[in-house]
Amino acid sequence: VRALSEFRVRGVKTNIPFLENLVTHPAFVSGQVTTTFIDDTPALFRWPARRDRATRLLSYLGDVIVNGSPEVKRQPDVTLMTPPPELDFPHGAPVPPGTRDRLKELGAQKFSQWILKQKPLLITDTTMRDAHQSLLATRVRTVDLLVPADAIARLLPNLFSLEMWGGATFDTAMRFLREDPWERLALLRKKIPNILFQMLLRSANAVGYTNYPDNVVRFFVKMAAEQGIDVFRVFDSLNWTANMKVALDAVRDTGAIAEAAICYTGDILNPRRDKYGLTYYVNMARELEKMGAHILAIKDMAGLCKPFAAYKLVKALRDAVGIPIHFHTHDTAGVQSAALLQASDAGVNIVDAAISSMSGMTSQPNLNSLAGALEHTPRATGLNARALAQLADYWEAVRRFYQPFEEGMLASTATVYEHEMPGGQYTNLRVQARSLGLADRWNEVAATYAAVNEMFGDIVKVTPSSKVVGDMALFMVTNNLSPADVLDESRHLAFPKSVVEMFRGDLGQPPGGWPPKLQKIILRGEKPLKTRPGARLEKVNLDAAREKLAATLHHEVTETDLASHLMQPQVFIDFDKFRRHYGDVSVIPTPNFFYGMQPNMEVPIEIEPGKTLLVKFLTVGDADADGLRTVFFELNGQPREVKVPDRKLNASARPAHPKADRDNPNHVAAPMPGKVSAVGVAAGQKVVKGHKLLSIEAMKMQTAVYSQRDGLVARVLVQAGSSISAGDLLVELQPAPGG
Repeated sequence: VRALSEFRVRGVKTNIPFLENLVTHPAFVSGQVTTTFIDDTPALFRWPARRDRATRLLSYLGDVIVNGSPEVKRQPDVTLMTPPPELDFPHGAPVPPGTRDRLKELGAQKFSQWILKQKPLLITDTTMRDAHQSLLATRVRTVDLLVPADAIARLLPNLFSLEMWGGATFDTAMRFLREDPWERLALLRKKIPNILFQMLLRSANAVGYTNYPDNVVRFFVKMAAEQGIDVFRVFDSLNWTANMKVALDAVRDTGAIAEAAICYTGDILNPRRDKYGLTYYVNMARELEKMGAHILAIKDMAGLCKPFAAYKLVKALRDAVGIPIHFHTHDTAGVQSAALLQASDAGVNIVDAAISSMSGMTSQPNLNSLAGALEHTPRATGLNARALAQLADYWEAVRRFYQPFEEGMLASTATVYEHEMPGGQYTNLRVQARSLGLADRWNEVAATYAAVNEMFGDIVKVTPSSKVVGDMALFMVTNNLSPADVLDESRHLAFPKSVVEMFRGDLGQPPGGWPPKLQKIILRGEKPLKTRPGARLEKVNLDAAREKLAATLHHEVTETDLASHLMQPQVFIDFDKFRRHYGDVSVIPTPNFFYGMQPNMEVPIEIEPGKTLLVKFLTVGDADADGLRTVFFELNGQPREVKVPDRKLNASARPAHPKADRDNPNHVAAPMPGKVSAVGVAAGQKVVKGHKLLSIEAMKMQTAVYSQRDGLVARVLVQAGSSISAGDLLVELQPAPGG
């Protein structure tokens, strides 16, 4: 049996699984078999598919070596990517008790009162979530989060919480990093059992970009709590409290901490900006306390709450509510450490900060400096300064791995007070702009973002509402549109899908409602919703959804699989397909995951505790007639090779797509680059002005393309899945007979 199980023949089918079944079968072992045994025992021919993890990982590495990572648009200097320093901590020592142990002892309600009695300023470390979302487009991988986890558990048990999940990390993990976000949560929870884990939950949007039925939100919250989340920061992207109730109730039902967030926008120090004044925030805080919040959060997602405004706001809220206050901000303008100190003086209980080498600019203020500044004061944090310094050295080295995702913001800027772009969106929007060919027009994108906000009626801008503003800004810059062009009722623009959905009421209602004229133009006669969107959505039959997903994937699905699919259906399907083809690539070291390997480079890859593959890359062969290249490796000293299609050769062989003639009224052009997600017409079909022709998706932004005139479809030049560039000819029309 050992000889059979250890023997490997690559590239051809063998009868080894059959022989393993045969020689381990009880009847065969006992000798009670005859010549009909094989015919009478069909179970001998049933065996699980071999995982063959090594070959699949080599296939991924080979693909990156030949084609590069689709995520890396500019190749960095990999020689600067030195391994991070070892962390000095008592390995194997018992994990000291922390805030999570206190929560288990007291329960959420009493724990909330315990927070109020603490004199030290409590700290939430955002390094594992919002810091890298804001600085590195949410690209930090689980393998790099796990390395410091043991040290954090033992050296920093008095942290209030680690914000390490939710927000954009859920989508990005599957879409770009090819990881299961639930595995990230489980692995970190195992290493850090003593500190509260905190996530960002977009209320009725959960971790997606649309509203979900109430039972889906409740199911997701239940799963997250069971898997290890202790604190749910719940917010609504338009500050509509009616949208927050289902999520807050679901959190309370799990026994976790319900932290209800007020999203801060505007400027309470400016008397001319009275839409979001102090009274507005105080009234919302009181309402959230009545809804059962254990903690009240101020979510200053763009860093607009200036230091003296922070004092004024926290003081007013401290006088208005009897629950702890947690202040979150971004340091885009460079003065938010002062805002944290002012908030501390006003009586805030908890603040968010990030390890120094992952702080500043669009991230959170510097945790190391904040702790140092409070030493020898009544609000000293008590955090281990040496441990914070070690973590700063670690993240400084690791951050170099992600250099391509740094988006060029080299210093703080006060322009945030003009465009009001959330810190968590800034980097991602720059990535989107670059992918759409707008990298050199970034200042125009930022200015248009501010103009869109005014056109929309000055709204709260945080995911997903901020994404809608960003989608609209990119759409306008790509198509050279001004606000006057958008408000011109004679034009028939193909607005991004997210814009149509928000003005329809799919995300809820902003204070004062939507601008009526703009809403009418965007909805094209469709009636907007007035009630809470989730209440109108049909309840999902979870059992039926689970069975349908299993049938689609052709394998059993877990409860977390179902939760992922409910949040991001196509993203999860694509992720599952990727993982079945390449295996679990999360074990590959980050530099090799993104940048491949150099000839004669040798890399250890631990595929499970105690089992490490030693991979050495040798060379790449010439392309064959089918455009395949052989990539040669050594695996644990033995020669191995994989075949990889060279996509650059395939791309160069494709004919150029025809461009639309902008002066030809029969030509329908692509408004932006992307991929065709659906085609709704065929040649010979009659269409009228405003008829939806097809849909395009680009970097999570969906746009419907409509006919600008009545006519017949002469030809359709694309199909679902086609990659297109801005200006490509999509559909050609012709006048209808007699028209």
